[in-house]
Amino acid sequence: MEREADTIRAMIKIYCRQRHGSSEKLCPDCAELLAYANKRLQNCPFQEKKSTCGKCLVHCYKPGMRTKTRKVMAHVGPQMMRYHPLMGIRHLLDGLRKAPKIIKKEQRRD
Repeated sequence: MEREADTIRAMIKIYCRQRHGSSEKLCPDCAELLAYANKRLQNCPFQEKKSTCGKCLVHCYKPGMRTKTRKVMAHVGPQMMRYHPLMGIRHLLDGLRKAPKIIKKEQRRD
């Protein structure tokens, strides 16, 4: 989960720098997106068993934030190998994991 948070943080920083001209601090819009993404990761029901958010069966992002995140990923994703090669490779490998199955309440064993 920490690696996923590091990846989204790096991607948003690159996006903000390239699209909004930010240098050190994120613009308010990108800072809001990062805070939202971190909150969603903290509340993820799958935690360490998860694949990447794009493959998840539970879409916990509200539609507007999901659209913003997709824009960031589409813009920065192809550049990750140049800026953060190890992080990019790990994210690709995480994406190869199968999405965890959703267990209904009646199926859970306590």
